[in-house]
Amino acid sequence: MNLKRNVYLDMKSIEEAKKILFEQFGHHVTKIETIDVVNAKARVLAKPAIAAVSSPNFHAAAMDGIAVDAKITFGATEETPRIIAPYKNAFWVNTGHAMPQGTNAVIMIEHLNIIDDNKVEIEAPVYPWQHVRKMGEDIVATKLLFPRGHRINSYSMGALLSGGIFFVDVLKKPKVLIIPTGSELVQWQKVRPDQLKPGDVVESNSRVLGGLCEDYGAMFERHPMLKDNLENIKMAVEKAAKQDYDMVCIIGGSSAGSEDFAKSVISSLGEVFVHGVTMMPGKPVMFGKVFGTPVFGIPGYPVSAIVAFEQFAGPLLLKMQKLPKKEMTEVLVYPARKIASKLGQEEFLRVKIGSVDGKLISSQLPRGSGSITTLTEADGIIRIPQNIEGISQNESVRAKLLRPLSSIENTIVITGSHDNTLDLMADQVKRINGEISVSSSHVGSMGGLMAIKKGACHMAGTHLLDPADGSYNISYVKKYLAGQKIWLINLVMRDQGLIVPKGNPENIQSIEDLKNKDLQFINRQPGSGTRILFDYKLNALGLSKDDIPGYENDEYTHMSVAVCVLSGRADAGLGIQAAARALDLDFIPVVTEEYDLVIPDRFYKTEKVQVLLETIQKKEFRNRVMSLGGYSTKNTGRIMHGPED
Repeated sequence: MNLKRNVYLDMKSIEEAKKILFEQFGHHVTKIETIDVVNAKARVLAKPAIAAVSSPNFHAAAMDGIAVDAKITFGATEETPRIIAPYKNAFWVNTGHAMPQGTNAVIMIEHLNIIDDNKVEIEAPVYPWQHVRKMGEDIVATKLLFPRGHRINSYSMGALLSGGIFFVDVLKKPKVLIIPTGSELVQWQKVRPDQLKPGDVVESNSRVLGGLCEDYGAMFERHPMLKDNLENIKMAVEKAAKQDYDMVCIIGGSSAGSEDFAKSVISSLGEVFVHGVTMMPGKPVMFGKVFGTPVFGIPGYPVSAIVAFEQFAGPLLLKMQKLPKKEMTEVLVYPARKIASKLGQEEFLRVKIGSVDGKLISSQLPRGSGSITTLTEADGIIRIPQNIEGISQNESVRAKLLRPLSSIENTIVITGSHDNTLDLMADQVKRINGEISVSSSHVGSMGGLMAIKKGACHMAGTHLLDPADGSYNISYVKKYLAGQKIWLINLVMRDQGLIVPKGNPENIQSIEDLKNKDLQFINRQPGSGTRILFDYKLNALGLSKDDIPGYENDEYTHMSVAVCVLSGRADAGLGIQAAARALDLDFIPVVTEEYDLVIPDRFYKTEKVQVLLETIQKKEFRNRVMSLGGYSTKNTGRIMHGPED
């Protein structure tokens, strides 16, 4: 086994890497094939398309009525109407019918006074070729319909068929071989979810890249998964490069690990041009040439793989078909918070975007290159240049949209504390009104109030306990949102408590046990209602944060806390019962608390917010909430505080 590690000694910028890529492979164009026009949508013409027939290829009636030689109608007026005899010097026609011999105009049926079966009267003349589609009016035989390089769309297919072109010469779709590698990989068809062992990774990247190949107009084949074995991977690449593949993508093996073989494979069979690009995610991407075929080493982390493909492999596939670059809508957005970034690394930051007070506000999603949900949840991508250290909160920046702007305009932006019922609410709103979406980001209860104060969201989820009187949220709203008209609407009452492993092996019964048993705790982030509750309970018990091992370790959602307990990273964490139940963990109740929606008055009466408020009061939503466990909906939809309170 080759234990030598790869080291990025000569990383390139994105621009430098693309320049090298197109210098090496920009001249590659796929071969020509002849296909049926009806199967040619989105394909590129390799030869000009010249009409074989005229369209229409006869003189055709453009209206329902009677076809005549126009001269027999001359002189007709209201005072001196003219009688015409159908079947003698006039002929009944419908729209689209061929004009009978000797006729050159159509009298519309609305302009006829029908006397009997053999006589009609007209009160105005028609002129030659009135209401007639003349032969060749649309297309004249031998006309150039489309030049080579034209991309055929639905309209093009209609024109081609009308012009008598039933077969076209087009550039072949590039053919890509995708080779997933990694000893940790398992195929989804061969394992049940409950059979996955620690270390097993369901192979999904090849399916994602295959879909991307199709998005870029290419075909793909998926090679059977290969374990981390240099010779086996080398054999697969060599065989593919000698066949009729236009591109090979090795997934995994491009990083600096001892079992990352992509570089060794490409260099032993051909030449590596680039290994490492100053971008994040996707830094380990590489490409080279094997027997004239471009071969990519694609990083194994899902988001890195996607970004690397879309920056390099995808554009090359378009070039092979003479297709234009993909253009994405760009808009100006304002970050909800300051964004830090590393110098020397161009970053593709995934963000949620919402329209608040006429401004597009972006909230960054987690940066992990292994989290594909940061792309599925993203509304856009902010590209941060490598020569800056970040973006300030008040600085506008361009974002490329992953969703239509109209969809973003119809999104309700919720920022604040996490709760599992927010996902149910989003689904129920979508059921009731498919044009409205709910987007929630989790920054804690205090973070939600600050987002409202800054005009960065439509509403916030919060459960802030006032230690002075045991009330929830009202005192915080009055203090931090003073001067704003605010509605406080209850979403749910919920049980908070200690989430512990199934069976409660440490026999934890209370918060005091976290100190007495010297157990590892997982906390929530500062500013979250759960963190404030925990601090309040510690103070009431005469404990300090120093008494709780792991107090400084935190997560941003209840489900993340539950996962930490499930994985063994922590022995306990404070969270909602629904999170414990979702992962089949045990739960020790601590308190029942109030979780409210904080809504500025200027948004309260908008259509989309009213749809949301109507949704949470419906029986179907309440039933779904109760099925989660640990909730009460007795106050759901109730106004806990209004602008005049």
